[in-house]
Amino acid sequence: MFRDGKPEGFFYLDHRTTDFKFNIITDVHVTPGDVHDSRPYLARLDRQRERFGFELEAVGLDAGYLTMPICHGLEQRKIMGVIAHRRFSPKKGLFPKWKFTYEVESDTYTCPNGETLTYSTTNREGYRQYHSNPKTCKSCPFLSQCTTAKKHKKIITRHVWESSKEKVRENRLSPEGKTIYKKRKETIERSFADAKQLHGLRYCRLRSLKGANEQALMTAVAQNIKKIANHLTRG
Repeated sequence: MFRDGKPEGFFYLDHRTTDFKFNIITDVHVTPGDVHDSRPYLARLDRQRERFGFELEAVGLDAGYLTMPICHGLEQRKIMGVIAHRRFSPKKGLFPKWKFTYEVESDTYTCPNGETLTYSTTNREGYRQYHSNPKTCKSCPFLSQCTTAKKHKKIITRHVWESSKEKVRENRLSPEGKTIYKKRKETIERSFADAKQLHGLRYCRLRSLKGANEQALMTAVAQNIKKIANHLTRG
């Protein structure tokens, strides 16, 4: 596993889901440490809906899940996605992408100087490219803050599912979205912390992916039994 702020080495990842109200673990899925968190997510989500008949209204996820396929997949499933946003810094001295305004009706971008970037092509990764007019850019007072291209052409990319990602960002800033995301530290983060501190899930006790999955599942069972017992006692 190679991640910023994490030790490098051989690891397994426990991808788990908990419910909003009682923090019961509803899904456990173990993968090797080099599998990104976002890759198995939609398949595990569908599995829970089919197996338990869950009528999902919303999900809260951290920034690692803010990918185009997940945002688009949640929109297709009519589920409100609340996902943390990690803003990437542009090259020092250059305008960030959000300084360029997308015009839905004309399918164009408008730069900080009021000029238009028009659609040019779509690459194999699904990103639409919008180009500026080099002749106009050459005399622009913001040229040095806009692009370092020798031909004075600014290129903005926009994924074909970008609108789904923008919807997720709007959800995060809504009152409901803030409540859902705030709940994450009391549910899923607490669940992982308890598994590591109280149930020995910080280290593998069995070899192989099958062994790690067995340990993760049994740990989740123990945690759920405790949770259910506590809730029944309070009731």
